[in-house]
Amino acid sequence: MPGSLEPLDLTVQIPYHFRCPISLELMCDPVTVSTGQTYDRSSIESWVATGNTTCPVTRAPLTDFTLIPNHTLRRLIQDWCVANRAFGVERIPTPKQPAEPSLVRSLLNQAASASNPTHSRLSALRRLRGLARDSDKNRSVISSHNVREVLVNLVFSTSQSSDLSHESLAILVLFPLTEFDCVGISSEPERISYLANLLFHSSIEVRVNSAALIENVIAGTRSSDLRLQISNTEIIFEGVIEILKNPLSSPRALKIGIKALFALCLVKQTRHKAVTAGAAETLIDRLADFDKCDAERALATIELLCRIQVGCAAFAAHALTVPLLVKTILKISDRATEYAAGALLALCSASELSQKEAVCAGILTQLLLLVQSDCTDRAKRKAQMLLKLLRDAWPEDSVGNSDDFLCSEVVPF
Repeated sequence: MPGSLEPLDLTVQIPYHFRCPISLELMCDPVTVSTGQTYDRSSIESWVATGNTTCPVTRAPLTDFTLIPNHTLRRLIQDWCVANRAFGVERIPTPKQPAEPSLVRSLLNQAASASNPTHSRLSALRRLRGLARDSDKNRSVISSHNVREVLVNLVFSTSQSSDLSHESLAILVLFPLTEFDCVGISSEPERISYLANLLFHSSIEVRVNSAALIENVIAGTRSSDLRLQISNTEIIFEGVIEILKNPLSSPRALKIGIKALFALCLVKQTRHKAVTAGAAETLIDRLADFDKCDAERALATIELLCRIQVGCAAFAAHALTVPLLVKTILKISDRATEYAAGALLALCSASELSQKEAVCAGILTQLLLLVQSDCTDRAKRKAQMLLKLLRDAWPEDSVGNSDDFLCSEVVPF
């Protein structure tokens, strides 16, 4: 419930009719069901979602599942919150009402009709976009009206304003795609080429939305041939990497950029194109800017690219690669540690210079801590392989003074 519970428990009694009969907490969005009983919206929706078809209080069957907002009760609750503000009660916000299915149908028809003026269609799309951003409930309502088919047709239509295409793209990326949707896009090379070209649009929002749709499509396509066709598209790697390079990229842009690059790099045959487009330098330069989850993806991408010779050489050529990877071990997460160790194993296997850089960066201590940690078994195996590989590169005083090293068992693979 809003506000601090402790002051309320000591000095304020919540009026009985302000409490939800299901949760027994102060209602934030009271709604009335067909039996006339009022509940908090989230509670009654959860009740119905679990398969219940009766009213929780009266046990009478719910003749329909329409939830009618009880505005009068909500205003009374808000007034009560304001009156008790001195006791730590915060005023409940006025909830945004869910989109009506009839409104969604009307907006979709208005946007899809080629006979309507462009400004009218754009207005409908912008309103749909606002509704979709408001809540999961709205997205669920919109999704149930065949929105993906309508939006895909608008995004790739060649006989309309580009503004319609861009606005439709912005809405489409808010919804998960089915495999059928993904195949419908990926099986037409001109559609992927169109998205690749949008990666260089003057609007950063259009570029990021294009990268988001590319990532959604390649992640949702099972066919290896179609995935290869996508990643083989001209300038697609360059466009995604440019989003990551952009110093003005927002957190959303960085998140979508690394997701798209990782998805593209899962296709083995085209990883060299990522290297040619500058992925190595960009990933190392941007590594510190990612949040935890995106840093894991970035490190996974680095490990993937280090599995090919040109990728290994490109990362080895960057002065910060090895020190950053060593520093990352045991710092971000178990997954990040595993990917960093894998990339270091590839780099040190390919270059004696990388081995020396790793030793200078303090990898001995990091690896010894790693093999004794609760990290994943794969990470420990990679650490043990690195210890064996680098044994001859340790300074004599480091090895001699390390009881841990002397007693560590290195498992051969």
